[in-house]
Amino acid sequence: MVTTTRNASMLMIIAKPNCSASWRANKLVLLALAVPSLGIATGFAMLGAWPILPFAGLELLAVGSALYYVNWKLQYRHVITLSEDSVRIDKGFYAPRQSWQFPRQGTGLAIVPEQHPWDGPGLSLQRTGESVSVGEFLNRDDSLKLAELLRREIRTGSHGSHGKRAF
Repeated sequence: MVTTTRNASMLMIIAKPNCSASWRANKLVLLALAVPSLGIATGFAMLGAWPILPFAGLELLAVGSALYYVNWKLQYRHVITLSEDSVRIDKGFYAPRQSWQFPRQGTGLAIVPEQHPWDGPGLSLQRTGESVSVGEFLNRDDSLKLAELLRREIRTGSHGSHGKRAF
């Protein structure tokens, strides 16, 4: 998903993975699985098969952990801030974990064509000696949207495969 915010002197582009379900929806799914599972496990425990309770609990813990992990991974974002004189790229989950700042004049956009018709093009912002890939987790439509947004703001430096830059 690609969103933009523009004011008089700045353009902020936020790229994040598509999220099919919110954390609240994931908790409801976990609850829908937990009620019958624990109900059945309790019934068997009352009949004397008490060892089923820890296994039912471990099963729900595993499903809950997997849902949490996937939801956490979907919070990853690339925030590209284009001001009049600089380009700033922040990458992270809830707060920036990595940041780059390039001068606007010396920054170019490298576009690597997709290998398969379903893939999106590879995008990276470059300056002399440094390259930062952006939006590698986006689907094709969102990747093309990000490429178009960046093309309007930054000169396009290459259209070749990796390793073949045409600045």
